Order: sequence, then structure tokens, then C-alpha cells
Amino acid sequence: MRRSRKVKILATLGPASSDEAMIRKLFDAGADVFRINMSHSSHELMRTLVERLRKVEAEVQRPIGILADLQGPKLRVGKFKNGAETLEIGQSFTLDDDTAPGTKARVQLPHPEILSSVQPGHRLLIDDGRLALRVEKTDGRKVRCTVLSGTKISDRKGVSLPDTELPVGALTEKDRKDLDAVLATGVDWVALSFVQRPEDIAEVRKIARGRAAIMSKIEKPQAVARLAEIIELSDALMVARGDLGVEMPLEAVPGIQKQITRAARRAGKPVVVATQMLESMISAPVPTRAEVSDVSIAVFEGADAVMLSAESAAGQYPVEAVATMNAIAVQVERDPLYPGIINAQRTEPEATGPDAIALAARQIADTLNLSAIVCYTGSGTTGLRVARERPQVPIIALSPVIETARRLSLLWGTHCVVTDDASDLDDVVDRACRIAHREEFGGPGDRIIITAGVPLRTPGATNMLRIAYIASDGKSGL
Repeated sequence: MRRSRKVKILATLGPASSDEAMIRKLFDAGADVFRINMSHSSHELMRTLVERLRKVEAEVQRPIGILADLQGPKLRVGKFKNGAETLEIGQSFTLDDDTAPGTKARVQLPHPEILSSVQPGHRLLIDDGRLALRVEKTDGRKVRCTVLSGTKISDRKGVSLPDTELPVGALTEKDRKDLDAVLATGVDWVALSFVQRPEDIAEVRKIARGRAAIMSKIEKPQAVARLAEIIELSDALMVARGDLGVEMPLEAVPGIQKQITRAARRAGKPVVVATQMLESMISAPVPTRAEVSDVSIAVFEGADAVMLSAESAAGQYPVEAVATMNAIAVQVERDPLYPGIINAQRTEPEATGPDAIALAARQIADTLNLSAIVCYTGSGTTGLRVARERPQVPIIALSPVIETARRLSLLWGTHCVVTDDASDLDDVVDRACRIAHREEFGGPGDRIIITAGVPLRTPGATNMLRIAYIASDGKSGL
């Protein structure tokens, strides 16, 4: 199955989409990669979902990527004597380590790392920002605040800290157990929530040891401030607009989305735009016009993937949501303005062999109107560098390593095919022509350009370009 668009669709699995038949429907509707949210999945359910995804993968004979999204630290207030309280703007309210039930004057905050880290002037946002507090005084055990906005607070509501960097990593004890479990199943991507600093990613990478690629979710101001360092250590990024919109002014989020998307592209790292893209389709069969525009902006911006969360996981119309996102993306990429917008965002290649080869492949393919760029890659590096160039023609990534093909299924414009290992360069060329013909990217007489690393099976050694004709038998011509 060949997609008629270049941006990829990442669909979240959940109660509305966990059986094998529904997963197949989502794939047929346009989902390329599937997300398992470990905030709501037990290890047993996660293993069942991975097994079902691999069965669908075998049926469709197309690599399917799996992303396991770690929960990250969930910071919450304690419980109240009456279950909830109504506060007044301007009143004093205290968060402390006292386990007694909360009142209108105070509540427990069972997180000593917060109590010891916040400083006067810092904000605490409760319940996704519905209640805002400003710290006035702290002694390490209790924090006296002033209510700035909002009046409602109730049991176990979440706490966000836009001004405070906590002295703890992004991995909780639950995350460590979840990480071990998902790595054992062979998932392709692991998403790390609430990243604050580069060290958070290094910690996960040390545990993963290359068994899965690491996607950093950008949802805190501290991560935005250190974006360049985080990109360097990450394999991909996610613009997690939900929590980002809580911890930063809502009006700042669109600009940050563009900043992250463009920075990731410059670095040649995939970037996913996520959260509330088709939110109304949780309960309605069609989206709002604003949501259609939102998805379109991400596609015009050149994001590698756009993501559905509750729309596909728990909504009433999961298949329709995927199909709608697919239709929007296809229409945007057909727009006459699309190539110019994508090209205007292109950056200069880095001074490396793979980048120079990728640039040349894109220029040759566009100039000669070739049918496709075929990347023969074991590690995935070649595919990443070519996708960074955003060529007008399709990218075919051929890999003898199925794990590489699955990871690259997230990558913009890349059609992944698992193939036997090539014996020599001539075999690479013949294989590229045969697969391009079989996958209907070109017919007899059409030309493709092939990139690879010589000698073969040398990771990151992309150094070869070859233009070849597709012969009548599907192999390479002279």
C-alpha cells in the first residue's frame, strides 16, 4: 500500500481502537505509526497491543512503527476534607507536607522536590491552569501562595510549574518499569514526557542502549530554553501542545511550534505535532474548520507527522478521525503553494558526506523530474538526511533491517520497504529498480536516483549516487 501524502499520521490506541480489526481499519484509513500511552496501559495490555500490531504488519506487508509514550512525573495535590473547595482571588493558600485533609486555607502537596525548589514569585498552576497561584514565602516544608486566578480546587488535581526546574529526572519509578517492559517487546520509539534538560534524555538512552529510538516531548518552558541541546541528544521531537499550553501563554504556543519544527528539520530529526488536532471528533463525525486549519498549518510547516490522541484512542469516530486527517494532508500537499512554502524553509546542509549526497540527490531528482529517490540504508542515516531535504519526489527507504524500516515509517515522505541484504552495488541498483517498479513509483523507461554507502553495511557512510532506468522487466536498464 502506497500513501498519497508525505506527512505521516500517528494514531493513539485505546479503548475505542485496541482490537486487531480496528487497528487494521485505522491503518487502511491512513495511520502509519501507532502510539501506546503508558499512562493508561498496563504491561499486559501493552504487550497485547504490540502483538496485535505486529499481526497487522504481517497482513499488510508494510513496516509499522510503534511508539510507547511514558507517563512521566505526575504532580498532584492531596485530598480535601470536603472533596473540593472554592477559593477567592487574592486570598492566601498554603501547600505543605501535612497529610491532614485539605481546607479552604491549605492542602497537602506530597512532592518534597516541589516544596524545596519553588521560590517567591514562581507560579503554580493547578488543574491545567484553571487555578493559578503565586508563591509568596517558602521554608522547604510549606509554600504560602496568593490566588491569582480561578477559584476551584479539588482532590488530586495536577500541578504545573512553569517557572521552576525540579531537581529530579523525567523518569519516575513507574517509568523505569514501563521502559524495561516496552523495550522487551521491541517497540520502535519511546517518548519521554516532561523533559527539562539534556540529562533526562541521556538517562533514558543509557537504559535503552539502542533498542529503541528516543523521542523527546517538548512541553515545558525549561525544555524550550534548552532546545538545541535536547535536539542533539534526541532521535525525534514531539510538540506536546497540551501541557505546553498550560505552562506557557497560549498565544505563544503557535510560535514555539514553528520554532521546534524548523529546528528539528535543520538537525535532520523527525518532529511530531500533537494534542487536540481534531479534538471535536471525539464526539462528532466531522471536525471544526479551525481544527482543519490547525492540521493544515502543521503540514504546511513540514512536520514529519501529525498525531491523534483521544480522537483515535477513546473517541466515537476513530476511523473517521484518521481518514479526515489523511484527507486534509493530501489536499494540503496538492496545494500549489505547498512546494514553495516547504522549499522556503530549507536550510543549508551540514559539511558532511551524507548531507552533501542527500542535497545532490534532491537537486538531481527535482531537476531531472525523476520518479523517486531510493535510499539503501541499514542504520537509517541515509533516509534521515534525504528526508531533511524535503524533495518533491517520493523517497523509498530500502533496508535489510526491519527495525530500521519501522523507525523510518515516522519520517516525512519516506516509503519503507524491508528487503534482503544486497550482495554488491549492482544488486543494490537492481533491487532499487525492481522495488520502485513493484511499488508503482515508476514504470519501464522511468528513472530513479539511488543513494547508498560503499562499502555496504557501513553505518553512516553514505557516499554514492547512481541514476538508473527501470527496464521492462522491472530491473535496472543501461
